[in-house]
Amino acid sequence: MTTYSPLFLLAALGVLTTPGAAQAAVDTAKWKCESCPYPKGATGSVEIGVGVVSDESAKFGDYTGLQEDGAHLVLGGSMYYRGQSGYYADLNASDLGLSSRSLALQSGHEGRYSLRIGYDEVPRYFADDAMTPFIGSGGSVLTLPGGFPADLTSGMPLSTTLQPVEVGFKKTRLDLAGALITFQNWTYRARFTRDVRDGTRPLTSSFFSNAEQLVAPVDQVTDQFELSASYATSRLQASLAYQLSRFDNAPESLTWSNPFSPAAAGATRGQLALAPDNQMHQITGSVGYAITPTIRASADFAYGRLTQDESYLASTLNPVLAPSVPGLPTASLDGKVDTFNGNVKLTATPLDDLRVSATYARNVRENKTASLSYPLVATDMFYNGQARANTPFDLTQDRFKLAADYRGIDAVKLSAGGDYDYRSRNYQEVVKTREATIWGRAGWQASDDISLSVKLAHANRSNSTYGVSTWFGAPENPLLRKYHLAARQRDSGSVRADITLAEGISLGLDAEVSIDDYTHSEVGLTYGRSSGVGADLSAAISDATQVQAYVRSDWMKSRQAGSEQVAQPDWWARNDDDTDVLGVAIRHVVIEDKFDLGADLAFTRSRSDVELETAAGNSLFPSAKTSRDSFKIFGTYRLRDNLSLTASYWHERYRSQDWRLDGVYPATVPSLLSLGAQPPQYSVNVVRLSMRYAF
Repeated sequence: MTTYSPLFLLAALGVLTTPGAAQAAVDTAKWKCESCPYPKGATGSVEIGVGVVSDESAKFGDYTGLQEDGAHLVLGGSMYYRGQSGYYADLNASDLGLSSRSLALQSGHEGRYSLRIGYDEVPRYFADDAMTPFIGSGGSVLTLPGGFPADLTSGMPLSTTLQPVEVGFKKTRLDLAGALITFQNWTYRARFTRDVRDGTRPLTSSFFSNAEQLVAPVDQVTDQFELSASYATSRLQASLAYQLSRFDNAPESLTWSNPFSPAAAGATRGQLALAPDNQMHQITGSVGYAITPTIRASADFAYGRLTQDESYLASTLNPVLAPSVPGLPTASLDGKVDTFNGNVKLTATPLDDLRVSATYARNVRENKTASLSYPLVATDMFYNGQARANTPFDLTQDRFKLAADYRGIDAVKLSAGGDYDYRSRNYQEVVKTREATIWGRAGWQASDDISLSVKLAHANRSNSTYGVSTWFGAPENPLLRKYHLAARQRDSGSVRADITLAEGISLGLDAEVSIDDYTHSEVGLTYGRSSGVGADLSAAISDATQVQAYVRSDWMKSRQAGSEQVAQPDWWARNDDDTDVLGVAIRHVVIEDKFDLGADLAFTRSRSDVELETAAGNSLFPSAKTSRDSFKIFGTYRLRDNLSLTASYWHERYRSQDWRLDGVYPATVPSLLSLGAQPPQYSVNVVRLSMRYAF
């Protein structure tokens, strides 16, 4: 994980204070007036060129749009217009030659109104080498060619029926927004966004002990609309808004043929419901008022309703089983969930050096969906007369916060506070949990060149009597403690030092640790620890050269206990996850106002280990590893004041090792017909050359 700190901002300022600057004569010829009005008229730039990608890779193209090898168009630019009367218009475009393109137009009149229209595309890719024998991938019905079904994958005619299939989708967003500002302190805003996802994604299904990986269709539209009004004076600020979110999924279900010989008569097809259509309506409001120059009160709320009324699928497609299965109690869920989120905050500065704040927040989720009994059919194969009811979970959370900041001691800043979190639930093993947290932070400016800060926190979560769920039907170990409900103690701390090594050279060091102890959990998560150390360096080596570098290591460890006999723990597992990141950025002016060069390097390593301890002995799963090395070099050469040549080279290498996927091809596991996608590996080079014309 990369952490950015104020040190980078200080480093940018350090460029202006490099050694020798005090002795050199001050050249004011290029000084610019920061408070002068914007230039009137039109300005902008256009970039056009060509890029080449060396190899195909779905992983490399995920989000970037560079998944295919070969040439692509480099096209983008911007235009800005400022009129004499305050009218303005901005146009920005980037990556128009790729599937990760974006385009945005903003226009309006300063202090009166604004309009915006934007369009973005983002590609998602899940696999390079997926293969399937199913016919119709991308649609809602999957069939099989001749030769199916078979008892095991080894008996299926995969050598002649497997075909490559693309697994991924494209997301496009249309964004429309406008604002109207009146002279009576009112501002009115409206915004509409439409997200469209079109393509495919992987999905896993099963017939009892046999499973198959499928390619499911993605044809989804999410519309969001917001209308708001806000009022602001020097002492009072208030707003009120209405929000609507509507999700529409065109394919309601996926039906597929069973590739395995049916273990029960008639189980030749399966069907899964896909994400149902749903809506959310919400009203939000906020108010803030300066009671006195030193006391301010604020509050906000949001009340929403979520609904879902998609028609149910049949309990089973099995024609042999269907006559014995009772009908559904209703045609659809008719789901209704009400939500409320609100908080009030009071901030006061009783002394020049003391600032205190108090906050109370309440979050409520009330599920008003009727609880009905449904026949329980196991994978279109079995019905034993049992039924199961849907569980309408409710949650109420009350949270109190108190904090204070004090600057009364020279070069020292002190902060302290406490949080109290109270949650009540229904249909849970624990009805109530209470968590109290106390924390303190101290900052010390040890000298002109060294500043230190440290933060410590302790949290204790307790719960009401831990019970055993009876509403799911399956037996549960009475010793099991779910980690989000269990009693827990958490201790955390962090420390940071910012050091000026020399003029223009700054170093930051930080370390943090958090330890979770589940002392009362016999079965479940019993211990967790996350820790990390990092350093960042910023150096203005000269007026022409700046360097920034960072390094970070994070470690996450956990222990859990389990029981095969639904009793005392008889096996234990340890999980270790490590991540290391190193990055360097260099900027160098080769010829002032003529030729600039830059380079970025980033190296990432991650490793995950799982060790299982049982009565039969210890077993260590193979390590799951990933590595990513990225190197970019880029330069700009100005042919004229308004014409420049830009070139870049990007090399990226990615390696992954995952025992859950390595060597697992469609017929590797006798009872699993997989897509055969292997952990991604790639080594890709991208070269770009373009011209930029400014006007």
